[in-house]
Amino acid sequence: MAQQLSFDWPTRVALEPDDFFVSDANAAAYAMVSDWENWPDGKLALIGPQGSGKSHLARVFQHLSGAQIIAARDLGDATLAPPEAPCLVVEDVETLPHAGEEWLFHAHNHLRATGGRLLVSAASAPTRWNIALPDLASRMQGTSVIRIGDPDDTLLGAVLMKQFQDRQLSPDLRAFNYLLRNMPRSFEAVAWVVAELDHAAMAEQRSITVPLARVVLDKLGADGR
Repeated sequence: MAQQLSFDWPTRVALEPDDFFVSDANAAAYAMVSDWENWPDGKLALIGPQGSGKSHLARVFQHLSGAQIIAARDLGDATLAPPEAPCLVVEDVETLPHAGEEWLFHAHNHLRATGGRLLVSAASAPTRWNIALPDLASRMQGTSVIRIGDPDDTLLGAVLMKQFQDRQLSPDLRAFNYLLRNMPRSFEAVAWVVAELDHAAMAEQRSITVPLARVVLDKLGADGR
């Protein structure tokens, strides 16, 4: 019988502060978010690729500060109320509609005037955000930036494990180790590989073993990722 990883697989995405795994790749970001009371000018831009843990760190900040979390794509409604909490997170600012720029501009100024804190997240730096409102663009570009680096082997293993947990998957131990040794070292690749394994295992009614992992990694290479 194939050896299986033995864990208590959660029934939801684990985003509690104690679930966050710190390694060399994200230690600086974790330390900066945790030191939220001392952010320069009361704001911080958290930058990292998809799957790097930005949303998880936002929830760490929420736990520490009581912050309200809003997705930038939801800020297009002109009737949206001002921030309700003393601190605010706006996630994925690249998705901010132009109709929401005025709201974010006033929220920024309100938090600054009241001593609140603003955490914004994105995959790219503020200088690359497509913000049409000049006053908001200048304020975002003046925000201190902290980046989550590419995953080291320790973090890659933790992210891979979490992706399996979030999907309620229990891979063969040898398949897990095979993936760690052979997959591309990026957060995007982890998300893609686990999603493909989930779909393949369900469609073919197969366990996640080395042969299936090999098929998925071969497909990854064929797709040029």
